[in-house]
Amino acid sequence: MKLPELPDLPVRPALDRITATLAERGVAVLVAPPGTGKTTLVPLALAAGSAGRIVVAEPRRLAARAAAARMAALLGERVGETVGYAVRGDRKIGARTRIEVVTSGLLVRRLQSDPELAGVGTVVLDECHERHLDADLLLALLLDARSGLRPDLRVLATSATVAADRLAQLLGTGETGPGDRRAPVLEVHGRTYPVEVDYLPALPRERIEAQVARATRTALATVDGDVLVFLPGVGEINRTAGLLRELDGVDVVPLHGRLAGAAQDLALRPGSRRRVVLSTAVAESSLTVPGVRAVVDSGLSRVSRVDHRRGLSGLATVRVSAAAAEQRAGRAGREAPGHAWRCWPEYEHQTLPAYPEPEIRTAELTRLALELACWGTPDGTGLAWWDAPPEGGLAAARTVLRALGALDDADHITPRGKAMAELGLHPRLARALLDGAARVGAKAAAEMVVLMDDDSLAGTADAAAALRTLRIERPPRWTREVQRLTRLITNTSSGDEPGQPVAGGTPADVSRGAGRRAGSSSGGPRVDASSGGSNSGSVAGRPGDGDESAGSGTDVAALLIALAQPERLARRRASGSSTYLMAGGTAVTLPPGSGLAAAEWLAVAVADRDPGRAEGRIRLAAVADEDLAREAAPGLVVVADEVRWDGGDVVARRVERLGAIILSEKPLRQPPKALMEQAVRQGLQSEGVGLLRWSDDARSLRHRLGFLHRTLGAPWPAVDDDALLADLDTWLGPELSTARRRADLARVDAGTALRRLLPWPAAARLDELAPERLEVPSGSRVRLDYSADQPILAVKVQEIFGWTDPPTLADGRAPILLHLLSPAQRPVAVTADLASFWKNGWPQVRADLRGRYPKHAWPEDPTTISAHRGTARRATNRPT
Repeated sequence: MKLPELPDLPVRPALDRITATLAERGVAVLVAPPGTGKTTLVPLALAAGSAGRIVVAEPRRLAARAAAARMAALLGERVGETVGYAVRGDRKIGARTRIEVVTSGLLVRRLQSDPELAGVGTVVLDECHERHLDADLLLALLLDARSGLRPDLRVLATSATVAADRLAQLLGTGETGPGDRRAPVLEVHGRTYPVEVDYLPALPRERIEAQVARATRTALATVDGDVLVFLPGVGEINRTAGLLRELDGVDVVPLHGRLAGAAQDLALRPGSRRRVVLSTAVAESSLTVPGVRAVVDSGLSRVSRVDHRRGLSGLATVRVSAAAAEQRAGRAGREAPGHAWRCWPEYEHQTLPAYPEPEIRTAELTRLALELACWGTPDGTGLAWWDAPPEGGLAAARTVLRALGALDDADHITPRGKAMAELGLHPRLARALLDGAARVGAKAAAEMVVLMDDDSLAGTADAAAALRTLRIERPPRWTREVQRLTRLITNTSSGDEPGQPVAGGTPADVSRGAGRRAGSSSGGPRVDASSGGSNSGSVAGRPGDGDESAGSGTDVAALLIALAQPERLARRRASGSSTYLMAGGTAVTLPPGSGLAAAEWLAVAVADRDPGRAEGRIRLAAVADEDLAREAAPGLVVVADEVRWDGGDVVARRVERLGAIILSEKPLRQPPKALMEQAVRQGLQSEGVGLLRWSDDARSLRHRLGFLHRTLGAPWPAVDDDALLADLDTWLGPELSTARRRADLARVDAGTALRRLLPWPAAARLDELAPERLEVPSGSRVRLDYSADQPILAVKVQEIFGWTDPPTLADGRAPILLHLLSPAQRPVAVTADLASFWKNGWPQVRADLRGRYPKHAWPEDPTTISAHRGTARRATNRPT
């Protein structure tokens, strides 16, 4: 292949060095910022300088199509001749194609079917720095294939950021010979112009779309040329476009992966007027938008996230990394000096993460786990990972795959699992397509699966209404994918070998079971609802004929959603409520105006949760019923006797549940004794030992024991709530063995039970170390209060006349805190040093008492007067 005259881009002088290095070492890392020509010029140079086909893996379909179109244009050809592309549902490849641009996910599938990649000489992994899940998996599988089957396969990884050390180490794995085992790192510097950066924080209560529209108007008024606006997703793009609709002399153009090819091409070509291009992160590095002089950055991006606890996974809106923000701003300086506006305060910029979080750490891993099982390493061991998948997420994914019938009990791929992988869908959607086609027909099943795979096709939360609209309007993107899946499912079996049971039933069961409803079950695998799995058996029904009329929109939508996401079958929590409880245990809420408010049951296709909110939000769902729920998820239906503490007492009932949803319940007349005792203990743990009968004597004993434990330690026991609840058997065992309800606990004498904790023989000194009452000089025996940290003796002041040194407790280790009272039992002073009080505090107290209680004797020196209980007008001197 002969190279044409290539454009003067920064990478052009380095092309010979790149091809020579790759020919010599077989692997290399190319670090080059966006706009240097690495995506388009390097593959052309490799094709001209080496044998075999060049396969370029791009992280996005849009980028794959654009790169192929640009390379074909440089050769003066049409796409499909020397340069072609292949993405899911779209392929332009010819007999003489030398350069093929594909998505990372598609190359993973090709590698699974042909691990040697016959005829391929070089693989270029473009934009590795974006750390997409498919790209990380592809890198691991390629390195594994290269180390065994294809040591001659050349691999070039490109990155727009300089963090290439780990990548160079990985690519160097398996190299032989002396010296450094790291792959060589080649760097090409971009040719950029200065970019001025301003920060534009949001106004109070200003939505991101309004903030971005305000910044865009500022950019249009400040600089010439086009404005490239970065937004997190399609919804924000559409809303921002609405706010900018009235711009005069300016075209507002969207750019994202869900657009039709013609609309994408429009954004990537210069326009006849000024343009505002509203783009997702796809324009950060994968694509070049011409004519841009200004960038408006929302500071947000949308990434895959999974919430294992709530069973929700999907896309979350997060702050961009500092590296991404730099790339976005740099787009303004590609062709001339530019200007960038960042929609956040300048002081927040230093708090941005340095690089994007690798998707493999945060995303739902079921699809990855299926590919690993197809490769023969279900847990991913033996592969060289940039970042290994988290063990917990991968284990949860394998559990789901076993429930779907994709893996056997030893985690080996099943024929059904291979069939699911061939569809190129998420395994849940593949299960829905395979099993749903047998019930409603291949075409009807495919129509709903495509909608679930891309919920942006729905203009409403009502999946059945959205499906009816799609059938009428037939948008090209939806229609093409429906046709692709219909062909695949028509030309393939259910994925199970003849005579082998479908997970959860046999092939005959599928056709025999028409009309079976409530109470149906099967013998397939079962998993806990919290794992996100269910029995994977095919829903009973007749084989479909491929006609879209095989079921109404509502029936098809609910059935297919239930097959894909059985743990998202949901029931209304209360009459009139917009909140539903899903079988997986998470509460979700219907948005206003959804058209689904009358439904008792829903099959929830898409739900997400905003940070800080306990409940999820339904984005796409269909009306369901209990019969459908039982039919689609028999493995989640369980009947169990439940005896537990609920609402303040023991409740015993037989409950039928679908996951977390209660289907029916009735009281248990004679619940097992062990379960009753367990429930009583649960009540004590949840509500505390206050459920027992605590008399004054019992409370006093507890306080005295607590005082001795604090003061002397062992052998005196701790009697705080935590300690008592942790040792119920020791002090409350006999009572618990007979208690059946709250009323039984209320009759238990806590004091009697507590005495079982007395430490004998030390307990013989209890009244000596912590007496319940203390005799004072008047002869009264006054109760001590041990509830505070220091024991308190509340006593009338006249009753301790003559006292200068009160007794101590616990072998002299604890002084008493005196609360001195008036004749009317009102406090007049608090002291722990009585001698000092008589000397310094008593004169003022005496003056006040003489005025209030003139009939009583209030001597100047109480230490010389005998204590008394009554009025005692004439106090006598204390006998010496």
